[in-house]
Amino acid sequence: MPRGRSTFTKRQKEQTRQQKQRDKAERRSQRKQEKPEPGSQHEQDELRAAAEAQAALFHVGHDEAAPQESNGSAEKPGE
Repeated sequence: MPRGRSTFTKRQKEQTRQQKQRDKAERRSQRKQEKPEPGSQHEQDELRAAAEAQAALFHVGHDEAAPQESNGSAEKPGE
């Protein structure tokens, strides 16, 4: 007995759905393999570099403000 058109269409849709699931699972596993482990040396180096950059920015702004306060001048910016 030949299959009807709706049965063929349903079968195609189901095969497409299963293929998408397999593709998604494969992409997920690839991302998991590429993702560095938390606490790895590389991640710690990146965090340390970012912290040093922020500290440098903070100290630069702090050092510029300190001489103005220490010289006793009461000038306000813009005067």
